[in-house]
Amino acid sequence: MESKNDKKASENNIDEEVKKKQEPSKNEKKNEKKELSVEDKLKETEDRLLRTLAELENQRRRFEKETKEAFEFGGFNFARETLALLDNLQRAQVSIKNDEVLKNSKDLEKFLKNIEIIEKDLVSIFEKNNIKKINCLKEKFDPNLHQAMLETENDKEEPGTILQEIQPGYTFGERLLRPSFVAVSKKKTPLDKEKNNKKKD
Repeated sequence: MESKNDKKASENNIDEEVKKKQEPSKNEKKNEKKELSVEDKLKETEDRLLRTLAELENQRRRFEKETKEAFEFGGFNFARETLALLDNLQRAQVSIKNDEVLKNSKDLEKFLKNIEIIEKDLVSIFEKNNIKKINCLKEKFDPNLHQAMLETENDKEEPGTILQEIQPGYTFGERLLRPSFVAVSKKKTPLDKEKNNKKKD
């Protein structure tokens, strides 16, 4: 008769044999792992490569954008500062023309012509560097380009029409460098019309 221990041992042996048959051998497992790992590694490498390329492309675009913005911003500030030169030159021109003492000077004409030449040169340099004056007279008021300094009553022009340029505005490429300071037309109110009619009478 078989002892209990012998029975258990033989049952265990049978279980192990069944498991061995059901489970693939260690060599088979290794081979499967090797095959899967090679495919997985290829996929992982491909993914990493694609991600790296995408990151490099993003960095290149970011760098180009930052370089362009830095260049444009630097040029923008310089252009805005340079406008003061043109403003002062034009003010000097007006001041000299209206000066009573200088009006009688023989050399005044020559001096004013020299100032005009300098002014034209400056304007030419501006245009070459994409700095353009905003044409605003008789145009419709645009808050993106103009700044209204005063309103003038005028029945001949449509309300919101620019009647006078107080200070010229400029653009730098597509960006506004400085708005035009302008006087804009508005309709006469009934009270103003009555006052004007009374004055005429």
